[in-house]
Amino acid sequence: MPRKLDASKPGFARDFAALLASREDSSHDADAAAAKIVADVRKRGDAALIDYTKRFDRLILTPKTMRITAAEIVRARKACAKPALKALEVAAQRIAAFHKRMKPEGARWTDKTGVSLGWRWTALDAAGLYVPGGKAAYPSSVLMNAIPAKVAGVKRLVVTVPTPDGHIEPLVLAACDIAGVDEIYRVGGAQAVAALAFGTKTIAPVDKITGPGNAYVAAAKRLVFGTVGIDLIAGPSEVCIVADRSADPRWIAVDLLAQAEHDAAAQSVLITDDAKFAAAVSAAVDAELVNHPRREIAAASWRDHGAIVVVKKLTDAVDLVDRLAPEHLQLACKNAEALSRKIRHAGAIFLGVHTPEALGDYLAGPNHVLPTSRTARFSSGLGTSDFMKRTTLIGADEKGLAKLVGAGATLADAEGLASHARSLRIRTRAKRR
Repeated sequence: MPRKLDASKPGFARDFAALLASREDSSHDADAAAAKIVADVRKRGDAALIDYTKRFDRLILTPKTMRITAAEIVRARKACAKPALKALEVAAQRIAAFHKRMKPEGARWTDKTGVSLGWRWTALDAAGLYVPGGKAAYPSSVLMNAIPAKVAGVKRLVVTVPTPDGHIEPLVLAACDIAGVDEIYRVGGAQAVAALAFGTKTIAPVDKITGPGNAYVAAAKRLVFGTVGIDLIAGPSEVCIVADRSADPRWIAVDLLAQAEHDAAAQSVLITDDAKFAAAVSAAVDAELVNHPRREIAAASWRDHGAIVVVKKLTDAVDLVDRLAPEHLQLACKNAEALSRKIRHAGAIFLGVHTPEALGDYLAGPNHVLPTSRTARFSSGLGTSDFMKRTTLIGADEKGLAKLVGAGATLADAEGLASHARSLRIRTRAKRR
């Protein structure tokens, strides 16, 4: 049974704190194993990739067969059902349109001292996208990672994807093709992250790595950060649904299970102001699980990590949501827009009963790569600017410098940096030597 909390009952604060603690990152167990793999790939390059692929994916590779060929991509597209390809193309168009609006612009101006200031944005040279390929294949994740990079103007886009026993979902390759990926390699795990970060003879290094993966992939991303940029350290998927009696309990039950079916460690939380509605949703979840195709996974997630919280009034949910800082927040209630304006911490907010989180997973347009494990308190979902960097611009003439040199040199003197101060003073006529 999921946790059932009532905000009016004694001990609620303690129980809610325990709910928050249950999402603490436990992936550190993979750090030691990932560290060995990363170090080995850095040392042995392709040879290490080949060894780990044989060990973990039961696939024998050579440097020449590591990269997926153009002919294989063509065959994969032909193997895809036409409706699925059409759906990918629709999704790609919507994702691109949204992320084009997100593309940041530079600025330039001259301030009252006559100093020219500003900034400009430039795209990264190369980005690496990790695509899961083990228990499940997610062509939607290819689009969500690759399209913002292309919109940003990244010159070289590289995908690594594990192919256990040599199998890869054709839709994943089709998505790579649609998104404009330049290189695809059939390697996965921590070893793929290491290859993208440090490079091997076959795989040239990139500047940033994005994309979801298991605990070992997450551990490897932590290890290579600094050598390359990373998007975020993603934990299990999560959703918080704030709903009132205006919602259909069956709809909410399905929405809760839409997260639970991802992973036994995923979390689904319902917050409502109606105890009867809460009971109806709980019963509907049980009914949905009876014939669920991923019953074992979804049931474990709901049992071990699910929660139903009853509050006195729906506005009381605001503080609880901000403390949860969920990856996904569905506001399946009246006045969802007004309620959303009071909430500060959520990866993505879905407004109204006709906006299930699944819409955002595929083709609404905003990115589905979002902060998990309460990191929405300080981070955002993947966007176009994540594949760009900002460079500031400063330009002064002699008059502009003269107006600022006194204060600048004084600060340099205060910090004991004599050449800093002289670098400023030597450029003015009064102090030039």
